[in-house]
Amino acid sequence: MGFRYIIDGWNAERILVAAEAIGDGRWFVERAAKYASERNVFGRAIGANQGVQFPIAKAYANIEAADLVRFQAATKFDRKEKCGAEANLAKYLASEAAWEAANACLTTHGGYGFAAEYDVERKFRETRLLTVAPVSNNLVLAYLGQHVLGMPKSY
Repeated sequence: MGFRYIIDGWNAERILVAAEAIGDGRWFVERAAKYASERNVFGRAIGANQGVQFPIAKAYANIEAADLVRFQAATKFDRKEKCGAEANLAKYLASEAAWEAANACLTTHGGYGFAAEYDVERKFRETRLLTVAPVSNNLVLAYLGQHVLGMPKSY
């Protein structure tokens, strides 16, 4: 049973990392939307341009979708139900969505995204880590392929 307890601990960790990534993603979306609404170029807010607005809105949608999967995983975990697939999926979706939001935010800020006073660059680096740690998203995909979709072991 010892190994089973370790595996369950990994599920909790993945759900926690998903929650962290969702928080990061929301931070990026809020920062990007605020900056896009306030930054004026040629007499209007840059957020009035679909090329600026759509990536932020897409990032928001993906963060919210990842949060629903995270909530589903946490609910199953709390009920002591098997939740390996959901925990892995939540970690994957949330970290990918947070990384997408980070990129949208940095792109929205342009060069200012690297200025220390905006904190975007620092958080950008921290968020990238969540796609590779505590487990690489490639290993999550391998888990889903093998254990959820029934394909042969890929590693």
